[in-house]
Amino acid sequence: MDEWCTLARAVGHPELDRFAKMLCRYRYGILNHCDYPVHTGRLEGVNNKIKVIKRKAYGYQDLRYFSLKIIQAFTN
Repeated sequence: MDEWCTLARAVGHPELDRFAKMLCRYRYGILNHCDYPVHTGRLEGVNNKIKVIKRKAYGYQDLRYFSLKIIQAFTN
């Protein structure tokens, strides 16, 4: 990746230079994702489900009931 960024900067095209700088800035994260492809889709789904339960339970002030509804949603 470092060699490609060096070649891209040597071309002298402003857009390519900007892209190469961005790649160098995010190099650690990009290479880390290649080694460990962890996705947050499941976590986003859990958060969304909890938000829907919270929206349905608007007005209830019992936190224990809310907790039980979340547990019930994930035990099916």
